[in-house]
Amino acid sequence: MEMVKILLVEDHMVVRNGIKLLLESQEEFEVIGEASDGEEALMIIVEKKLLPDIILTDISMGNMDGIALLKVVEKEYPTVKVIFLSMLNQIHYVVEGFEHGLCGYLLKTVDYNELLFGLKHVANGGKYMSEEISMALLNQVNSAENYADEKKYAVTDFDLSERELEVLGLIADGFTNSEIADKIFLSKRTIEGHRQNLIEKTKVKNTAELVKFAFQHGLLK
Repeated sequence: MEMVKILLVEDHMVVRNGIKLLLESQEEFEVIGEASDGEEALMIIVEKKLLPDIILTDISMGNMDGIALLKVVEKEYPTVKVIFLSMLNQIHYVVEGFEHGLCGYLLKTVDYNELLFGLKHVANGGKYMSEEISMALLNQVNSAENYADEKKYAVTDFDLSERELEVLGLIADGFTNSEIADKIFLSKRTIEGHRQNLIEKTKVKNTAELVKFAFQHGLLK
């Protein structure tokens, strides 16, 4: 594997230094920059003209948090992979992150071996979630299935078309609008329209709530 260039974004210096020392002990990784928030990270990319292969970032930070940074990177630097390394294990962050092109989600409780494995896996083109996050998602799905068994809703109750259900399933699988468009041979704008229709028909606020609602009401299994 070629040298992987990493931009480290973490507002706690002690944590950042520890991660940097770990990465620099591996011959396949190079830390090309450090930032304490999203704004500083973007400044490094623009002013120093340093484009990383991977941005390893916390979520909760001042000025610009990890979610906001991810959205800018998705739009402006689509070749850059983003991995969240956070103490936050709420599922809605996971869903929103992968909706906007996130490639990995690791909790800060992971050991060094899993952190390195996740980075290597993403560098090689994969996506990765730490075991604790995966189990939390699985538990949520199981709870949703149990709920759905008790209270079934017909698709017709929400006036969802076959195409909207197909898009809903791909959204739940973590694909972005662009990726869904490529998979089912529609334009990105059309997919955006389907996503908005799904949100309006199910009367939820955002995509994270849409996925949760779909599992809870038996629209997805």
